[in-house]
Amino acid sequence: MNIALFTDSYLPTKSGIVTVVLQHRKILEDMGHHVVVVTVNTKEEEKALAEREKDENVLRIRSVRGEWFGVPDQYIGFPHEKKILKFLKKHNVQLIHSHTEFFVAHAAKLSGKKLHIPVIATTHTLWEDFYKYYLLGGRLIPVKLIRKIVKRLYKKFYALINVSQKARDYFKMPFMLPNTPSAIIPNALDTDSFLQCSIADSEIQKVRKQWGIKKDDIVFLFLGRVVEEKRVDELLDICMRVIQKNSKIKILFVGAGPAVQSLEKRARPVSDRIIFTGYVPWTEVHSYYQLGDVFITASLSEMHSMTVLEALVSGLPLIARRDTSFSDTIFDGKNGYMADTDEEMDQYFLELAADKKKRAAFGEYSKKVAKSFSLEVYGKRVVAFYQKVLDTFPEKITDEDLKAAVDSVVI
Repeated sequence: MNIALFTDSYLPTKSGIVTVVLQHRKILEDMGHHVVVVTVNTKEEEKALAEREKDENVLRIRSVRGEWFGVPDQYIGFPHEKKILKFLKKHNVQLIHSHTEFFVAHAAKLSGKKLHIPVIATTHTLWEDFYKYYLLGGRLIPVKLIRKIVKRLYKKFYALINVSQKARDYFKMPFMLPNTPSAIIPNALDTDSFLQCSIADSEIQKVRKQWGIKKDDIVFLFLGRVVEEKRVDELLDICMRVIQKNSKIKILFVGAGPAVQSLEKRARPVSDRIIFTGYVPWTEVHSYYQLGDVFITASLSEMHSMTVLEALVSGLPLIARRDTSFSDTIFDGKNGYMADTDEEMDQYFLELAADKKKRAAFGEYSKKVAKSFSLEVYGKRVVAFYQKVLDTFPEKITDEDLKAAVDSVVI
């Protein structure tokens, strides 16, 4: 197959969606398919392109930073239709897969219409939750209008891939797109590449020393973009409470983001107990999972968290707020806990901090859960989905058709 991925989240930007798109491209190419990418340009990318050979299978389009659109750490693309069509024709693209909802997605739909090929999308973001943290705290645009906008953005896709039951449930609601065909294909992790980044114990000790982590400290790890929609302020509140109750607990916030500065200021009186590393290159991320004892998140805006998958592969117990996006990754009392309130999370922090054997048992179960999210299985499911779409287009396809195709892949 010849597939085009459209996305406004791509290198050199770092995010869960970028990881998904990179892995998506890799597994399809490993399976013998031809994949091209249409994405945004950035100042950082312009510099990088001068230092290395340009990827002929990636088309960069004009773009600007997303401050005016409420997403300051993202880029918004402004596609040039003729340029994109020429690129797609050159590569004889048979199917377009959008990993975004905005202008780049609009270009995907227009291109599909002009070329008479199917255009599908993956639902990565629950904008109804996300927008509350931007655009004047959600007061600028009412939730009903957000729903109308999202519905309009996704309306003309031929079919959707939902990354979780949470995503499917949302888009099947009567006020969204109950009649748009879809199937669930959870995100996956390139385990081999991820584990190749692991480092020796001696190097782990250097990282521990760098951040003042003692041998008997119990490290609770948050890893990801430090942004408001992940409820990092609320997570810091929890951390501030639990460190007062157990002197062995240390908290690591690993990652960059617009909320780092304000959180660091709040945590300054306990900066020896609550540590902010800032940006960490992906090749070094695994070392932080290695020194972590428990993975933590208070986010309620996830669709299917990539950092949770990384924590599973790393054999960590997990503590999170209860959310259906975690329903296939976190199992109460087996590999972690999901709390109904922020205050309930305190209890689970203290429980796991006090019980080394339970942490070890939970970690082993996490490794078992991780096996369900191999990149190979993901690739086979996506290809089965694509093939069903190509076999059916332009006729109407159904949920049952897509589910049967995905379910035909044996784990």
